[in-house]
Amino acid sequence: MLAGCGGSDSQSGKQQADAAKPTKAEKQNDGGDQPLVSGLPDFTRLVKQVSPAVVNISALPPRAQPPGKNAGSGGSTAPQGQGDALRDWLHRFFGDDDQGNGPAPPQMPDDSEHVSLGSGFIISPNGYILTNRHVIAGAGQIVVKLNDRRQLIAKVVGADPDSDVAVLKVKADHLPTVKIGDPNKLDVGAWVVAIGSPFGFETSVTAGIVSAKGRSLADDQYVPFLQTDVAINPGNSGGPLFNMAGQVVGINSQIYSQTGGYQGVSFAIPIDIAMKVAKQLRTTGHVTRGWLGVQIQNVDRELAQSFKLQRPEGALVTQILKGSPASKADIDVGDVILSFNGHTVDSASDLPPLVASIAPGEKAKLKILRDGKTRTEQVTIAALPARLQGGQGGSGTPNGQSKPDEPPFGLTLQSLNTKQRRALGLDRGGVRVTDVAPGPAAEAGLQPGDVILSVGSTDVEDRQSLLDALRQAHGPVALLVLRGGVRLYLPMQTQAPDKKGG
Repeated sequence: MLAGCGGSDSQSGKQQADAAKPTKAEKQNDGGDQPLVSGLPDFTRLVKQVSPAVVNISALPPRAQPPGKNAGSGGSTAPQGQGDALRDWLHRFFGDDDQGNGPAPPQMPDDSEHVSLGSGFIISPNGYILTNRHVIAGAGQIVVKLNDRRQLIAKVVGADPDSDVAVLKVKADHLPTVKIGDPNKLDVGAWVVAIGSPFGFETSVTAGIVSAKGRSLADDQYVPFLQTDVAINPGNSGGPLFNMAGQVVGINSQIYSQTGGYQGVSFAIPIDIAMKVAKQLRTTGHVTRGWLGVQIQNVDRELAQSFKLQRPEGALVTQILKGSPASKADIDVGDVILSFNGHTVDSASDLPPLVASIAPGEKAKLKILRDGKTRTEQVTIAALPARLQGGQGGSGTPNGQSKPDEPPFGLTLQSLNTKQRRALGLDRGGVRVTDVAPGPAAEAGLQPGDVILSVGSTDVEDRQSLLDALRQAHGPVALLVLRGGVRLYLPMQTQAPDKKGG
């Protein structure tokens, strides 16, 4: 019998078996390179289920009356108006002919008449529809086209410019409706689907993921937007954003674009906020929001250091409006609001939607940081006034002041007189910046015309008290500044001024 030179068969088999066993390092790494996500979702079932409740919204411009159609000419004697425009339109497409000879052949409106504006979705079987306010703003006759090709005239129940939400109503029953989801349960990275009419192409489906939550956009302080990368284009506005359960989690509202078209950044109004607005519009025709009455700003790194915060967080109070709920509570300028009714306030943009969601007359608890210590304050929320007057006063450099040769902290200052304070709406104190030289003040962003109201929590009465407060400060200090009628905090690094700077 020939013996192999590599050892016996049993030894060879044992070596092969040992080689096949994973090493300790391989066991530790087992599964570490496995993908956490695999495959792509199939949206077909979802789209079939939800698309019947998505509508196209278009409008017909006012139509001129045909010649001879006036009182005494043998034509209609009804007065002109919105009702007649609607009757004429329905008459042309569905009703009798002009001679009363029975139904005329049906006609389809041409493109010059039928202008697509956007999208919407049905929230009740009896014909209530949700969309964006900007979709129907300034429209004449609004036409809603259902998924089954029916076209119905809609009336505007109400529209809210602050949230860009509008409610329409059509005369119909047993309509398909959407299911309402909870955007608070929606995670960043989750799949979402949009259905709408981009460029008038009805029932178009696009999909993407949630890119971020709680986005604050300019002029939309009451809406913490959902950001997605779903392809949204003109005509998608007002359409629904669905989660993977087929529930509406948002209303597609805006895009961020330098071209006017989709560039990968889209924004949707969270559906919980939209439904609260819709409920008020259906009930009263307008929206009432809670009001605290404070002007606030973000806390940056240097301000956080000056307020002894571990990290930049909260909403820094820069002004208390007279007669507001905040003025009746123990809330001061310089307080940092860290939470509102148990909701963390990470930045200034978090606070307005939280306050707005509280009904007037209800109480709210605020966690506040003051002088390095946290405390809790209870406030009775009021209704947001219809119109809030802007801050009064302005900037400018008064004449006749002298300029020191070496200004302390780079600041040339002038105390305010009674007349100047009254013009700025100040009861007392305040020091005007008349010039800024290179130094800490310039680095802090102070400008000529700024009026410094306080150093940290210390109010300044005149030029000397301001300089004393700056000299006594250690490290960065927060200056409350009045600029152009608006109050804001600026962090300034203090350092020993020149001896001639007093």
